Amino acid sequence: MGRRSSHTADELRELIILETTKIVEQEGLEGLSAREIARRVGYSPGTLYNVFENLDDLLLTIEARLLETLAERLARTDPTGPPEERLRRLVGAYYSFTQERPKLWNLLTEHRMPAGREVPDWYQEKLENLLQPIEEALAPYLTSAEPGVQKRAAQTLWASVHGMTSLSTANKLSHVTAHAGRSMVDEFISTYLAGLERQRPATAASR
Repeated sequence: MGRRSSHTADELRELIILETTKIVEQEGLEGLSAREIARRVGYSPGTLYNVFENLDDLLLTIEARLLETLAERLARTDPTGPPEERLRRLVGAYYSFTQERPKLWNLLTEHRMPAGREVPDWYQEKLENLLQPIEEALAPYLTSAEPGVQKRAAQTLWASVHGMTSLSTANKLSHVTAHAGRSMVDEFISTYLAGLERQRPATAASR
């Protein structure tokens, strides 16, 4: 406990986030506890709750940073070329990102908020930012004037790909199929875009 007064509030916050992230990457969510985090940072468990409201608050902060990093990765993909090529680059970057830190990525699926508590607005904003480039790539395939169609299409695609990546990072994809995760994602994109293409009026599709 010798470190108890050796960090500023901001430094302590970053140290807690860093060590908690390491625990999740090494052991997954099941290895996480306030006591273990406190042991690693060299402070009492009670100190954690002076910095974060609870473990859910801490985990949401880590998840939000993960989403921010992914959004930055997607923003760096090449935006040129046909819409399908851009979408495949986005999804390819997304898939590669999830494979780099699988246990940390699984936190997004495994961490559940307590009953009656919703994720905060700032967290939802991170998800919205993540969907924006996907919405833009899908725009040429969507001609409906109905509000929200583009967003729902992006959400559907994201949820589907997220499900495949989660199975892959949890080493459970082989329980479902013998195909590799990336090939499944590529096949899904082809099928999804073909479906959107069939829904477009002939005049719009020929442009």
